[in-house]
Amino acid sequence: MSSFNKVILMGNLTRDPEMRVTGGGMSVGTFTLAINNRVRGEDKEDVSFIDCVTFGKQADFVKEYLGKGMPILLEGRLQQNRWEQEGQKRSKIEVIVQTLTFVGPPKRSSGTTTEYAQRQESYPDPGGEMPLGPGDSDIPF
Repeated sequence: MSSFNKVILMGNLTRDPEMRVTGGGMSVGTFTLAINNRVRGEDKEDVSFIDCVTFGKQADFVKEYLGKGMPILLEGRLQQNRWEQEGQKRSKIEVIVQTLTFVGPPKRSSGTTTEYAQRQESYPDPGGEMPLGPGDSDIPF
């Protein structure tokens, strides 16, 4: 039996994306997406906060064009990271972003809003095949 791991989300960034560079020179961008879920049978919404990760050119792109409050649509895959902290086993599920589509105005743009809104960024998912260099052991997968 095989597995299938794909997620499609639309929401708003809770803060500006954060960026770092690994020891091997690869850009890693992170951001949190807030997703409103209407509670069935009630007039209220429940908000889910989903951590998302981008790599390489896509991370650079996210840092330049995305900002707090912006709505985006993304496709990706779920990944669970596990670690131990102070003797306690911890885990966290993140979305490894494969495709981004803008659904709102740009944070800053050199082109027109129409050109920006139609732009979609898609990069190959590293999928664990990404070679890590010295000092890259801080990536938990």
